[in-house]
Amino acid sequence: MSENVAGAPRRFTPRRVLPLVAVALFSVIVALFAVGLTMDPRKLPSALLDKPAPEFDLPPLADSHPGLRTADLKGQVSLVNFFASWCVPCRVEHPVLMRLAREGKVAVHGIAWKDGKKNANDFLVELGNPYRRIGFDPNNKTGIDFGVYGVPETYVIDRDGRIRYKVVGPLGPDELNDRVLPLIEKLAK
Repeated sequence: MSENVAGAPRRFTPRRVLPLVAVALFSVIVALFAVGLTMDPRKLPSALLDKPAPEFDLPPLADSHPGLRTADLKGQVSLVNFFASWCVPCRVEHPVLMRLAREGKVAVHGIAWKDGKKNANDFLVELGNPYRRIGFDPNNKTGIDFGVYGVPETYVIDRDGRIRYKVVGPLGPDELNDRVLPLIEKLAK
């Protein structure tokens, strides 16, 4: 054992450094957690905002309805809604989509995401069909191209086919009235 002579520098041993490292690491984790609590999880950034919608050509969900492709989104303001029959929040937002379809202010299109044809069709028979066109994306290829995190997700597409707004989670009446409808009216001019 070495003795500490007055004036001699103290050696840093793992016993002395380890508690300091633990406190510093804990402080960083607490700071990140605190910042995370102030963020809105529905406002996820999208690299596609103000960029053209990805190229896609999806088959129809049902033979009685047309499929959906990128070209269908040009020439009018559109809403593209990714949904699935197994998605509980999709059921929550469905009355809002039905309202939009009834009012006719915007073309509402759907993409059945990671779902079976029968299940998705049964979902629409049960709750009503607000969609003008429905694409079938069981393998999530188009969802990946759009950057979909999960369902529901809704995109506002302008007349030039550019993504102008993204809603993560169910589209509720407040967001519809405060953000989406004013944007649709602005884009329609």
